[in-house]
Amino acid sequence: MAEAVGNAIETGEHLAVQAGTGTGKSLAYLVPALRHAVAAHTTVVVSTATIALQQQLVNRDLPRLATALTEALGRRPTFAILKGRRNYLCLNRVHGNAPEEPEEALFDRSAASALEREVRRLREWASETDTGDRDELAPGVSERAWRQLSVSANECLGAHRCPVGADCFAERARGEAGRADVVVTNHALLAIDALDDRPVLPEHDVVVIDEAHDLVDRVTSAAGGELSASAVKQAARRCGRAVDEDVADRLNEAGEGLEFVLGESPVGKVDELSAELSAALAGVRDAAAACVTALGPEHREDAETGSVRKLALAPTQEVHDTAVRLLDAFDEPEGERRDVVWIGADGGRAPSLKVAPLGVGGLLRQRLFEQRTTVLTSATLALGGSFDTLAAQWGLPPQRSADPAPDTATGAEPPSEGAAPSWVGVDVGSPFDYPRSGILYVARHLPPPGRDGLPESYLDELAELVTAAGGRTLGLFSSMRAARQACDELRQRLSTPVLCQGEDSTSQLVESFAGDPRTSLFGTLSLWQGVDVPGESLQLVVMDRIPFPRPDDPLASARQRAISAHGGNGFITVAGTHAALLLAQGAGRLLRSSADRGVVAVLDPRLATARYAGFLRASLPPFWNTYDPQVVRGALRRLDAAASER
Repeated sequence: MAEAVGNAIETGEHLAVQAGTGTGKSLAYLVPALRHAVAAHTTVVVSTATIALQQQLVNRDLPRLATALTEALGRRPTFAILKGRRNYLCLNRVHGNAPEEPEEALFDRSAASALEREVRRLREWASETDTGDRDELAPGVSERAWRQLSVSANECLGAHRCPVGADCFAERARGEAGRADVVVTNHALLAIDALDDRPVLPEHDVVVIDEAHDLVDRVTSAAGGELSASAVKQAARRCGRAVDEDVADRLNEAGEGLEFVLGESPVGKVDELSAELSAALAGVRDAAAACVTALGPEHREDAETGSVRKLALAPTQEVHDTAVRLLDAFDEPEGERRDVVWIGADGGRAPSLKVAPLGVGGLLRQRLFEQRTTVLTSATLALGGSFDTLAAQWGLPPQRSADPAPDTATGAEPPSEGAAPSWVGVDVGSPFDYPRSGILYVARHLPPPGRDGLPESYLDELAELVTAAGGRTLGLFSSMRAARQACDELRQRLSTPVLCQGEDSTSQLVESFAGDPRTSLFGTLSLWQGVDVPGESLQLVVMDRIPFPRPDDPLASARQRAISAHGGNGFITVAGTHAALLLAQGAGRLLRSSADRGVVAVLDPRLATARYAGFLRASLPPFWNTYDPQVVRGALRRLDAAASER
């Protein structure tokens, strides 16, 4: 892998590398990245999806490599971590300029008191921390408390105008990043850097994207927008401190109008704007524009006045721009629209309008692959045995073969003559002997899953598997409802403990699970990725069903229809890809070291019987396969007995 990364940097040809758990992929891309940065006097950016991997790179891998490579490179290579401005304390806010009162604390004495305690703790921490990085604060604080003493990039006064700009944590991080050989960042900031004409990352000619299976989702999120009545009213409140009252009141009234219309509108994809919704959006757009005009251009002013103006301008401009984008989304005929619009009401929240791009491949091709050499890596990239499925979503053409042909199965964009980025895919394998170390068991005898919770037969199968394993089980469920149902039922049937996600922090639950081999842990999406429990505490991974996106997911269904309309296989490209990624990530929880042994059990029989089963199974590690429940229970009992003897 190191040779392949070095060759990509040398030739400028993009590289996708599938590297299984235990490969040492971080070292494989960091060594050639450091060599290139030092030799070419440039910066290499490494982007990851999770905080855990960022910390591993900065606190473990890079320090050890810097020491090991100093002699060979002629000097000690340098590195830095860089996050979005909102991740750092703002000293201007810490020192009392333009504090913001959250609406929910205005009339709730206990909420206000808790908020005050958290803000006081942050102010004390500000004098102790060297970085101001939120991730270094332990224990953490609530989001509303953090927002009291942090600012977004649009809310920042700028180092040259801020009275404490010389000591700014965010500016200091940017300065260190600008001088470093390797800068570690996250996919969200990488996306912002690609989307914004004002660069937030230092100049670089090579980017390494680790956990690249998450890239499309993170870029989609960064390129999306949301407009809610509460956001409009919040902008109006901030404007009320900086402009004439009647101008701010007009924006507040527009927010109330939007709130009424959204309350009367059905949740789901918006195919055509109703007259009422169109009028409400136009009202928000015009009122926000009036506030932006009233706030006026930037001019010399004291820090407090400047902070008030900035804090009002940033959300008001965002409200205006999102309203414009929502209205513009319907200018084109439905089959030619680039944005998907829907009304969502997540977690019981008030409904809001959401917008996201139909695809991000064109954006990634233009702003990433055509600008710099890119290395994409993950343990899960070759879906259905091919890199082309994800490559299509990244905006790359199908991998070249001896007889190139358009790939309608994946919906990949056909390469333009002389314009398609050149790339190569490499699977470097894994040090694990999957057929000897793991079993894939599909419960083919069970009925297909329904919509009314877990069937009794699924609960029976689950109980028998966990009993045979003696605990040691990670249960991955498609919904929290199913996880709680399984947990409640099995606590009555089993003599071994069962933990359920949501009963404590995820990190604490994983720690308790890892510390007691007899314990099982059940949960949903966040446990499908990132759980790392090597050894005898985890010998059985159970998935209740194939994790397809919800049928009513507006963005996934719109993307699926668009690909099908152009002759591609929309189901495989969107729903199949989503399911294959999660299945592979979930199965990847089983073997975390070369000594691990165990079973991945999928209760959904469609993984054996459906026409798309071959694509999904080709995305999984090459475990030994069985459909026989007696065989798999016997294997689990033997593993349990061997572990108990030790």
